[in-house]
Amino acid sequence: MKNRHLACPLAAAAALALAGCGLLPGGGQTRTVDIWLMRDSVSEDFLNRFTEAYENEHDDVELNVTIQDWTGIGKKVTEAIQGGGGPDLIEVGNTQVAQYADTDKLFDLTLESVRDLGSEDWLPGLAEPGSIGGSQYGIPWYAANRIVIYNKDLFAQAGVGGPPATRAEWLEATEKLNRQGSQGIYLAGQDWYTLAGFIWDEGGELAVDKGGQWTGALDSPAALRGMQFYKDLQSLGSGPKNADEQNPPQAEVFARGDVAQIVATPSAVAAVLKANPGLKDKLGYFTIPGKKAGTPCAVFTGGSDLIIPENAPDRGAALDVAKALAGEKWQTELARAMGYVPNKKSLASVVSGQEATAAMAAGAANGRATPNSPQWADVEADNPIKPFMTAVLEGKDATKAARTASAAITDTLSE
Repeated sequence: MKNRHLACPLAAAAALALAGCGLLPGGGQTRTVDIWLMRDSVSEDFLNRFTEAYENEHDDVELNVTIQDWTGIGKKVTEAIQGGGGPDLIEVGNTQVAQYADTDKLFDLTLESVRDLGSEDWLPGLAEPGSIGGSQYGIPWYAANRIVIYNKDLFAQAGVGGPPATRAEWLEATEKLNRQGSQGIYLAGQDWYTLAGFIWDEGGELAVDKGGQWTGALDSPAALRGMQFYKDLQSLGSGPKNADEQNPPQAEVFARGDVAQIVATPSAVAAVLKANPGLKDKLGYFTIPGKKAGTPCAVFTGGSDLIIPENAPDRGAALDVAKALAGEKWQTELARAMGYVPNKKSLASVVSGQEATAAMAAGAANGRATPNSPQWADVEADNPIKPFMTAVLEGKDATKAARTASAAITDTLSE
């Protein structure tokens, strides 16, 4: 664990030191906590309510929030944490924590995570990416993951009574749905986040860490079983084999009304209804089923963590703000306002009245994140998983294609 440095010298008398840091009433100083949040992570209403409530409860603290864009944020955060006097608290993508921790410029939050924040209940897909080498550098904030969005009318017409309980039942139902001019499912051939869930559900990995050396693992028997399930499911619709879910946007394809299912986050619903408002009362949602009934499929968990730079001007105040944002009250407010999954499994019930978000929360309990390597972003930049998927879907040798992709992953992660 890194050494902690106090903001004020302890050599002075305790009261004088505290007053000099603005920690005592009458100390005469207001502490400003500079916070970077990402665009569209929170609504203006949520941010205003949190800021007002927090400042009312802490009359010596002022929150200064700057909204950042995702484009180019990696370079900007890296420069900020390596420089001097940067922001006190930063929201980052959960899978980005490793690359920032690799700079050795993040504050170690392990003690606070265990002692104050209930880390044992955090969603694994948020907590695991924030943990590097046994130390916690990212505090889970919110999560989102894929669910199945379906057309109730097409389910009824095909005689499918409701959501399947297992992946085998899901295949059977999708076969029934793939009929009379309707697609059982629209699944693009390069939707690798969805594939990752099937691989994990089979016990496989995208890459494994062997003594500090990351190795691609798409050619393992478990990973190949996950790819085979993806192939079986993808064949029950007309999704392209050589494109991802954004080409064309799958929400727009689903909005035509002749597709029974898509795998997407609930945020896709807005795009579906914008393209076809008539589907408003025809949409249903269920958690991606796992191999066994009662256990959801593993899913990729996206979302955000909160980090505190070592160079933060006021780490103590930043930590207190992070605790508030990650605590039950504001987690509940955030989840309900934004349709997110709260950061703890025990808080899933706070979104029980929101059907799509509740389905997402159930899946998040079995969520995962991408391999926790600082170089994983480089893998995604020129992603070898996508051509591997296309090759398998087009009938090429799966094992050979997996070995090629795994070798590419290994090369990138070793750089």
